[in-house]
Order: sequence, then structure tokens, then C-alpha cells
Amino acid sequence: MFLLLHVSLVLALAGVVLTLVRTMHMFQLNSYKMNAQLNWLKKNTGKFRAHLLILLLSGLAFTGSAVVYWLLTALLLFFIPLLRPPKAKKPLVYTPRVRRMLVTAAVLLAAWALAVELLPLTCGYFVLCLGFAASPLLVLLANVINMPVERAFVRYYINDARNMLRSLPGLTVVGITGSYGKTSVKYYLSTLLRARFNVLMTPESYNTTLGVVRTIREGLRPTHEVFVCEMGARNIGDIREICEIVRPKYAILTAIGEQHLESFKTLANIVKTKFELADSIPADGKVFLNDRIERRPAQPFAAYGVSEESAYRVRDIRVSRQGTSFRVATPDGEAEFQTRLIGEHNVMNLTGAIAVAHTLGVPLDELQSQMRKIEPVPHRMQLIENGAMTIIDDAYNSNPSGCRAALKTLAMFDACKVLITPGMVELGAKQDECNCEFGREAAAVCDFVALVGEEQARPILRGLREAGYPEENIFVAGGFNEAMAKVNSIQSEKRKVVLLENDLPDNY
Repeated sequence: MFLLLHVSLVLALAGVVLTLVRTMHMFQLNSYKMNAQLNWLKKNTGKFRAHLLILLLSGLAFTGSAVVYWLLTALLLFFIPLLRPPKAKKPLVYTPRVRRMLVTAAVLLAAWALAVELLPLTCGYFVLCLGFAASPLLVLLANVINMPVERAFVRYYINDARNMLRSLPGLTVVGITGSYGKTSVKYYLSTLLRARFNVLMTPESYNTTLGVVRTIREGLRPTHEVFVCEMGARNIGDIREICEIVRPKYAILTAIGEQHLESFKTLANIVKTKFELADSIPADGKVFLNDRIERRPAQPFAAYGVSEESAYRVRDIRVSRQGTSFRVATPDGEAEFQTRLIGEHNVMNLTGAIAVAHTLGVPLDELQSQMRKIEPVPHRMQLIENGAMTIIDDAYNSNPSGCRAALKTLAMFDACKVLITPGMVELGAKQDECNCEFGREAAAVCDFVALVGEEQARPILRGLREAGYPEENIFVAGGFNEAMAKVNSIQSEKRKVVLLENDLPDNY
């Protein structure tokens, strides 16, 4: 029986390691937030059936029955292959923090294995089962143990980044936030500013406190003149924390809407958090905000958009498959701009970037030439010609206003209009309602709708049906590849234009 225990321990260790890798990956995607990880575990209990079954059977270890021990070993042997992590869209990154947590987890596993070996047979099997069943929580335990060390590292990194910024008193910092549009504006503004300045910007989606700190520590050079800093948030105080480090002189508020409601709970909390950036701007700075934002900051500000009162007013928007042209009235006159980007909401984002670059000293004629250099931001209304179809890749969008704007752009095409989407997430109690409304809006625009994920897309399907959309033009797929295969099979006399609206990360 002790030999059988050793075999069971090896199998259990393999299962725990596989579980550890999977849950560590999710913890990283959940931004190392304990509550977010617990919510993920709660929503995904079905992925841990093996652990729950072993937990239920753990008490049988005390019977001392050889049949029970053989059963437990057989179950472990059966379950281990099923615990292999699926292929990830964004794989686990073995950062220093992850490596430290893995070392702590390894020490805990060694202690667990030693206890199994040293205890009497019945107790050994019980502890083995208990350890295997609790392995989804191992990451959280390692994080709690490491917390004092991690806090020390964070304090060091933040102070180092703060000191680097203070050593460059001539550096101008521009902060960008909003419920959506902030990443696009970051790229657009950086391109426009490069007409006159050496610019550092936060890359990709490095918009958390540690992402900003890492950008500064790894990328900031004495030659940089402007730092364009994207600021994201999931909780009240997140943006204030970044502002206390970078001390922005200028701010852009792109838009405010329903996003991350699971953590923010109310739209009022979202507004309060986004305005933490505006509140941090000094008297000699300026806030630039989309004129659709009703609240006005106490600091000096300039609005941009379509309103007659806007300091930077956009008009004459013309959109085609080749791109967009528009005119912007500024305090120094009016200019026409050409861009390869599509969508009226992109014009609003470009106008915000124009407003800041112009205020910082880039003349309108130079902005016109720089505008032609702006490339579509990957997965944000990115137009891709793909053989017999045109793809509008808006995979990084997941909010009601953005989805509405994307459908509006799709409606402009004289084509067979197709939507592929899993719907929106992180909208809290309003998620079903917003997705149902998305379905009703899609019904008015699309010739064909492919929904990804039967459970996730159920509210969109309900919205389509409420709008009287033909059932034969709806397809529910298990995954994106299946949906795309179905779309490829659609026969149409017109060219197909396919809108990819949102692509859920691995933790959904």
C-alpha cells in the first residue's frame, strides 16, 4: 500500500503543478488581484471537478480500505491528462513576480509531499487528497506569503521611477484616460507629437501603476521631451495613484461610459475615477475632454468634438473604405485632415490628439502631414483586406458605446455585413441588459450574425430574436475559428465586410 501511496503522490504532484500553471496564468490576467481571482474561481468551479470529487472522497481514506486507495489512485490517473491548460491567446509571462511565487509554491509543495510520506497510511492519503483538492488556491496562498516582499519591491520600483522623472524637469507629461478610446488616442497623439518632439509612450496596454512604472524604468531617457501616459482603472483611486507618480501637466479624457462595472459598481464611481486625472492637473496645465462628457473640470480645460462651443470643433466628416476626411476648427484657424482610419469615433479621438499636439506647439500644416502617417491601432477598428472579404478588427473593444459606434461604421458599407462577437463582459448587473440591447442594434445593421460561446452570447441572441431577426441568419459557435469558418462559407453577391467585435481573454 505504501508503494501505491507513492504512485498516487507522483500523480497528485503532476496534477497540482498543472493546476498551479493554469491558476497562475489566470491570476496574472486578473492583474494579481485576490478578489478578481476568487471571482474567477467561483465562476469556473466546473473546471475543477476533479479537485471537488477528490475532496468529497478524501474522508474515505480513513477507512483503511485497499479498494478505496486503488480508486483514488485510478481517479488521479484518469484526471491528470484533463488538467492540461488549454492553448492560450495570451500565454503566461514568467515575470520576476511569477517566478518568486512559483518558488514559494514549490516550497509549499515540498512540505506537503513530505507530510504525505511521513504520516501513517490513512493520514497520508487524506493529506494527499486534501492538498490536491486545495491546489486551485495554492497561487493565492503563495501570494499572501510573498505579499511583504512584493510590497517592498513595488515601493522600490515606484520610488525609482519617481526619481527618474524628477531628474528631467523639462519633461512634459500628458495623461490619457477614459472608458474607451484612450489607447487609440495615445498612439495618435504620439505620432503627431513626433513632428517636433522626442516622445516616450506607454506601450500596448501598459496602463496600470506597475505598467507605467515599468515603462519609465525601462524606457525613459534624458533625450525624451514628452511622456504620453495611458492610465487605466478598475477601482477608485487607481488613476490618482499613477498621477502621484508621473505628475501630468496635461490631461485627455476621451469618453466616460459603462465599463468595468463589476468593480466600479456605478457610473458615478467611473466618472469620479476618470476625473482623478483632471483633478491632478496644475493651474498652468490644461485638461482636454470630449465634449460629450457633461461634467467640467475645475482646472483650465478645452473641449473637443462636434459641439459649437468646442475649442477644437470637427465637421464635414466623410468616411469610405479608403479612410476618412474631416475638418477641424481651432483657435488658430481651420484645417482639413486625411486619414486611413475609419469611423466617426476615430475622428473624435484624432481631434483630441490634434488639440493637445497643437497646444504643445505643433503647427496645423505639420499636423496635416503627420496625420497621414498614423496607422490603425491593432484590433481597434483596424481595416484588413482579406481576399474576398474586408475585416473590421475591433477585437479589443468591449463596451456599449464602442459596440454602437462599430455597428454604425459597419452600416456605412454597401456590402454583405457580418458580425462575429462573444458580446461584452465586466458590466456587472447590467451585462445581460447591455448585451441584449447590442443584439437589437445588430439586428438593424447586419445581414448575418455569428455568436461565439453559447452561454456568453445568450443575451445577444435574445436581443436579435426580440428584434425579429431571421433565425437562419444566426449562427452560434463554440469558438472564434468555428465562427469564422461559417462566415467563410456564406455565399453573397456583394463583398463581405466582417466586424470582429470583442475577443474575450483567456480568463473568460
